[in-house]
Amino acid sequence: MLMAGWVALLWVLEVVDAASGHALDTFGVSPREVGELRDIVPAAFMHFGFDHLAANSVPLLVLGFLAALSGIRRFLAVVTVIVLACGVGVWLTAPPHSATAGASGVVFGLFGYLLVRGFVDRRVGDIVVGLLVGAVYGSLLWGVLPTAAGVSWQGHLFGLLGGVAAAVAFRRPRGA
Repeated sequence: MLMAGWVALLWVLEVVDAASGHALDTFGVSPREVGELRDIVPAAFMHFGFDHLAANSVPLLVLGFLAALSGIRRFLAVVTVIVLACGVGVWLTAPPHSATAGASGVVFGLFGYLLVRGFVDRRVGDIVVGLLVGAVYGSLLWGVLPTAAGVSWQGHLFGLLGGVAAAVAFRRPRGA
């Protein structure tokens, strides 16, 4: 329910954005402008068009669902770390005069989180989930390279790193 509601919210926001002449696009992060730090969180919910949103919807739904199975509180903490790591990383490293928005940083973060969570927690079931996620979504890793113009590889990279950091930060004690 949580992930279905989240994805539905993203679609509602994009409909509002389109109906308003893309007024919500201003919530994208522009690098190294102090006032843009306030847009780090909203940028994870905004998209630059329906194609952009469609590309993020299914992986967000699937990876978010898998990550949320370990508990909603843990999931929300993980997503918070991912959003902040992604946003700050973009703010620090994106090219001047650019704007970055979208849930792909969260997608990459959840991917990274699920890949390493089982190894960090030493749980066989979570290792199997991570291996399956890696097999199905492993091609995502190409997205952390600066190969496509207009795609924020910085958001992808820092989202991925945020997910790995969250797996370490929120590891479960042995035997728990």
